[in-house]
Amino acid sequence: MMGAADKAELGFEEEDDMAAGTPPPARKMQSLDFEHIGSLAAVAESLSPRSKWRMTLRSIRIVIFQAKINVLLPFGPLAITLHYLSGNHQGWVFLFSLVGITPLAERLGYATEQLACYTGPTIGGLLNATFGNATEMIISIYALKNGMIRVVQQSLLGSILSNMLLVLGCAFFAGGLAHPNRDQVFNKASAVVNSGLLLMAVLGLMFPAVLHFTHSEAHYGKSEVSLSRFSSCIMLVAYASYLFFQLKSQRSLYSPIGEEEESTEDEEDEKEIAQGEAISWLFVLTIWISILSGYLVDAIQGASESLNMPLAFISVILLPIVGNAAEHASAIMFAMKNKLDITLGVAIGSSTQISMFVIPFCVVIGWMMGEEMDLNFQLFETATLFITVLVVAFMLQEGTSNYFKGFMLILCYLIVAASFFVHVDPKSTGDNK
Repeated sequence: MMGAADKAELGFEEEDDMAAGTPPPARKMQSLDFEHIGSLAAVAESLSPRSKWRMTLRSIRIVIFQAKINVLLPFGPLAITLHYLSGNHQGWVFLFSLVGITPLAERLGYATEQLACYTGPTIGGLLNATFGNATEMIISIYALKNGMIRVVQQSLLGSILSNMLLVLGCAFFAGGLAHPNRDQVFNKASAVVNSGLLLMAVLGLMFPAVLHFTHSEAHYGKSEVSLSRFSSCIMLVAYASYLFFQLKSQRSLYSPIGEEEESTEDEEDEKEIAQGEAISWLFVLTIWISILSGYLVDAIQGASESLNMPLAFISVILLPIVGNAAEHASAIMFAMKNKLDITLGVAIGSSTQISMFVIPFCVVIGWMMGEEMDLNFQLFETATLFITVLVVAFMLQEGTSNYFKGFMLILCYLIVAASFFVHVDPKSTGDNK
């Protein structure tokens, strides 16, 4: 008897298939080859220059022309034009720069959300907080380069207050109205850890201020700066440990509630641009924000005088509202979708990142630049931050949110804003520090 292998070698297998009325395997392979060639042709078409241009134009349409807030984009070039015109236009340059940065910050948040769709919710929340704070970091570095240390301190403090009271309050309020019949639930363990880190940040800011105002420095004018630099290094180590603890060591403990129940179809629907396109847009938007931030910082002092508005109010209230446009939009959107853990990751996570990373980072950068940037934020600002952290910590301790809690946080922010409007910074009349 001849085996199947022998038949295959002698070519009898095809004759047996023909006798049985079935097509030979060679023809099957031929049809499969045609399908394979067709798929390769589709891939080649997607990689062609024409297809790349089509994808680029589609990305520009989605990011630039689809968002209604982008009607404010022309204010950026207009601010730059006014800056180089003769005459005192500092107030208008500041306002136009402020308005021009707003859509850029919002689009930066959108590109971050698109990138987060490819990374998962935990890393996505970290990306939202990081790139959401890119605007504040850029403005701070420009101001620090110009020796405007008080502007750096007050704008970063204002960003923390804005995220914790205004952004989180609006998110809780909008989420509560979208889900009026029940409290929304979030991961209480993550909120408690963030509250602890914020209290540690208050600790780091409080001791240099107390040391200064009690006149108990061992070396007057130097101990305060040295303590600030040492505390900043400790805070950076603490934040790095927190990232490792959250993302690696105890990742399951801090995963969003109901994460395993979320369908991948919703995530696919949210993906509007490719991962590479999102990274490219982050790069482009960050550069454009950097350019406008330079003109914004240059016009702050003149705007304070021409608009007859306290510099502290501009730094603590106006600048952070623009810088937090991305967090504001995304936090409200996630709260209305009942994704409170991502909302907290954006709002509270952003405050934690500014207090434990951005502020100490600015102290270290100022150290390298030769600027005596310290953690002495003055008693008024430090007390405001301390009370704000306590209020928010009490609001988060139950692990639930509703529209009333959000409304209370918004009212607290209005009180803080009014306080800074009538507050005269004791250092603004002397030097820039």
